[in-house]
Amino acid sequence: MNLALFDLDHTLLPIDSDHEWGEFLTRTGAVEPVAFNARNNAFFEQYKAGTLDSVEYLEFALGTLAQFSRQQIDEWHLAYMREVIEPAILPAARNLVKKHQDAGDLVAIVTATNRFITAPIARALDVEHLIAAEPEFSEDGSVTGKLLGVPTSGAGKITHTKAWLAARGLSLNDFTRSYFYSDSQNDIPLLSIVTDPIATNPNALLTAHAQAHGWPIINLFND
Repeated sequence: MNLALFDLDHTLLPIDSDHEWGEFLTRTGAVEPVAFNARNNAFFEQYKAGTLDSVEYLEFALGTLAQFSRQQIDEWHLAYMREVIEPAILPAARNLVKKHQDAGDLVAIVTATNRFITAPIARALDVEHLIAAEPEFSEDGSVTGKLLGVPTSGAGKITHTKAWLAARGLSLNDFTRSYFYSDSQNDIPLLSIVTDPIATNPNALLTAHAQAHGWPIINLFND
């Protein structure tokens, strides 16, 4: 059995699910559009530049969710999946995941986006295992606005992936081959410790790094 890890946004999806969720909340009228969009877009630009403070961003995102009842955000998420995510799940991404599943590989999505947003997306992609930023929930299931543990970004993806494997009695060394597919230079830490780092729909910074290190480059969404 090999290990196949996938980033989510701009890797398996041609969009950023976190940023698009903020755009969706704006369209529904759930948030004040001008101030929210300005901050949401500023965080997105920081992410693309590799300068994002992940804790600051997650507290912003989770704090937004905490303003509403769990029933309300669940209803919004159903509409978000239908209107935004499902049209963005393309055959090339499904086929790549299925190729590893059919080979008997252990497959997981490893994303910096929080679990509330991404758990339904992982299910839609038929991926059982999800490593994501963990929101704190109250007893009634509402989001408190707090982050549990360290973010699942940058080197945090290594920390969380190793912990997830350890909980299964495994480590990276137990796999003959370990794959990680990602689009971003933010994921170079985890890409650097697997046997098969694959730059997938890479941005310019990751493209340059992959070329310098002889990593394969694939593009899922050119057609």
